[in-house]
Amino acid sequence: MSGIGSFIASFFPTTHADAEEEKPADTPETEQAEAEAEPEEPEDAHPAIRAECESRPDCAPLKHHFEKCQEKVQAGEGFKGEECVEEMFHMMHCSEACAAPKVFAKLR
Repeated sequence: MSGIGSFIASFFPTTHADAEEEKPADTPETEQAEAEAEPEEPEDAHPAIRAECESRPDCAPLKHHFEKCQEKVQAGEGFKGEECVEEMFHMMHCSEACAAPKVFAKLR
């Protein structure tokens, strides 16, 4: 190692990888115990609730407007730099205002 390299190395400790420890073979008993110990995660209800809220009469026009904007932009008919962000925020604000109380009620 050169003089500069050894100087820099003196500030950083050198570590070496240890040999891997052998794990005991999984037996049916340990696999069953692990399966019992890990509870299943509940399904997230938020996407379904949000989709339900987006189809409500107060949010449906906003979703329709957002989808039309997306179609226009993807077809190349929008103005330069158009991204439909404002339409998305209006739709999300409406659907989340409807969905939030329902999601929190399910968490109880």
